[in-house]
Amino acid sequence: MNILITGAKGFVGKNLTANLYNIKENKNRTRPNIQIENIYEYDIDTEPELLDKYCADADFVFHLAGVNRPENPTEFMEGNFGFSSVLLETLKKHDNKATVMLSSSIQASLTGRYAGSEYGKSKLAGEELFFSYSQETGARVLVYRFPNLFGKWCRPNYNSAVATFCNAVANDLEFYVNDRSTELELLYIDDLIEEMFDALEGKEHHCNYDGMNVEKAQDGRYCYVPVTHRATLGEIVDLLEKFKSQPRSLLMPSIPGNSFAKKLYSTYLSYLPKEKTIFPLKMNCDDRGSFTELLKTENCGQFSVNISKPGITKGQHWHNSKWEQFIVVAGHGLIRERNINTGEMVEFEVSGANIEAVYMIPGWSHNIINLSETENLVTVMTCNEVFDPNCPDTFYEPV
Repeated sequence: MNILITGAKGFVGKNLTANLYNIKENKNRTRPNIQIENIYEYDIDTEPELLDKYCADADFVFHLAGVNRPENPTEFMEGNFGFSSVLLETLKKHDNKATVMLSSSIQASLTGRYAGSEYGKSKLAGEELFFSYSQETGARVLVYRFPNLFGKWCRPNYNSAVATFCNAVANDLEFYVNDRSTELELLYIDDLIEEMFDALEGKEHHCNYDGMNVEKAQDGRYCYVPVTHRATLGEIVDLLEKFKSQPRSLLMPSIPGNSFAKKLYSTYLSYLPKEKTIFPLKMNCDDRGSFTELLKTENCGQFSVNISKPGITKGQHWHNSKWEQFIVVAGHGLIRERNINTGEMVEFEVSGANIEAVYMIPGWSHNIINLSETENLVTVMTCNEVFDPNCPDTFYEPV
């Protein structure tokens, strides 16, 4: 399959191109039905003559090129309608009935806050042009009205509020939220890319529109990405402030799988300046070694690393409800536990050569001994709760 991407250097184009190459080069093996021979990248600085060759060879066209922020509103129509006409005429010239995907915008609905939008009018004109092309040629046309997009490589201070906020928070820049209660429908770039893969496989999702609302329909005129999120501007900036504070507090906010928070965090990190991609952790050191908290979570406890010098014993305490896992990743040690009620004892000899996890059971006093005379013992420790100095649930008791 030969794939043509117009607007290949834009936000969606860069992400789509990179991920198509992952499939082409067999780095992404989740889509075995997509076989790619050539990826043709076309953008504003590409030699115009190449469009003729690409349109002759293409088996699938992703038409992403468009104008978002022109100096003159009349450029909306020229950029979003004019080049589309050139593209379709070139395909017709070669009698190429390749499937064409059009990147349109929810602003083409011309309803609500988008009523009278010049950008929306140009996008609507482009949609009608593609529908007419399909009727004339019989070629399959997939028209997507994308809502607000976000993700890595999105240009800030342009046409994405999320990109602007992420960049500002990550780089300590001033920004202003006009109305915290304003709600956005948001589409994450990775979800968009997966839908583009579905389209390549002929499994795109169809719909009709009632204003800006999607109405699922197998024979719908339009296509849509089934996974979007809704969040207010206030919710977005509040999450970003939590992400920003994480290196200081070590507290990772709740980020469930496939949630908006998970996708926003990935986006936020992509805007960090290089000096913020590394941050110090507080090592609590004494003559026995060190103990360092690595990560705290809102509902899954915390993670730490303990380093014990040769011959050192650490621990010698028990808990009522708190439980831990000790995982030795380097060195040679002995973990001992004693039931303080029955006196029952257990011992586990552990080493970094054979990594195992050992539970520290509530009601059992426990310690860990470095058996080496020359090497440090390095232990990753997990705990079911974040340490609370006001209620430590930790009681001295030698094993």
